[in-house]
Amino acid sequence: MNASATDATTPSQPPPCDLSGQAVLVTRPAEQAPPLCELIRSANGEPILFPTVAIQPSVHAKQAQEHLRESWDIVIFISRNAVNFARPLLPGGQLPAPPPEGPLIAAVGAATATALRQAGRPPDLIPNRHFDSEGLLELPELTQVRGRRVLIVRGEGGRPMLGDTLTQRQAEVTYAEVYCRGLPERDAQEALPQWHQQLKFLTATSDEVLNNLCRLVPEAEHPWLRTLPLAVYSNRTAARAMELGFRVVAVASESSDPALVDALCRLMLRAPP
Repeated sequence: MNASATDATTPSQPPPCDLSGQAVLVTRPAEQAPPLCELIRSANGEPILFPTVAIQPSVHAKQAQEHLRESWDIVIFISRNAVNFARPLLPGGQLPAPPPEGPLIAAVGAATATALRQAGRPPDLIPNRHFDSEGLLELPELTQVRGRRVLIVRGEGGRPMLGDTLTQRQAEVTYAEVYCRGLPERDAQEALPQWHQQLKFLTATSDEVLNNLCRLVPEAEHPWLRTLPLAVYSNRTAARAMELGFRVVAVASESSDPALVDALCRLMLRAPP
């Protein structure tokens, strides 16, 4: 597993490497895939889109809307989806004002922070390292939270660790579940002939994305699938990949599309000619 940090590129910079026309499976939700596909093309790769997660509004959206309109000391957005699905539920579609008028706003990862900036409200809190819940919890502002009202904006059934830890630190924690994730109504059977001929690399931006890929690909094809080099967002997803039998895995330096393409470049350097 390659978990070393590497500087990420941005769309305005030259691509980090030449993927030499190699085909890359893009498994993230369809509405989030275009920027990653464009970055892969800019590196002379060939993206093959196969979303393994479908994103929809939560059945709890009305309750989430009520929570989003309350006053909070800290509002934590778990993902880019959390930002995008929360905005229509906010008054005027606008995120809260910065302190002291509004709450501190926290982003778990780089992609979430970008979504907040694009929405006109840059985050106040971002992990200094380890762009995940564990990294966020290391920040001083989330260490001393006794009596503070914290809203966690997330999808249905998200990881409980962040909220549980803040509760242990005596914060008053509430969840606003604004979206849900599901398995797309499709399988990979029809695509497999093309994949066998062209596919050289896989990507997975979460455990769920990876788990669903394995559910959508027929089990008889799993030994072949596990031979393909895999680029992932986090060490947690890399560990899950290892459990599933993948053996060549590169971890992005942060949770962003440019960093994921950089991880693909590292895989390209390791690939046999």
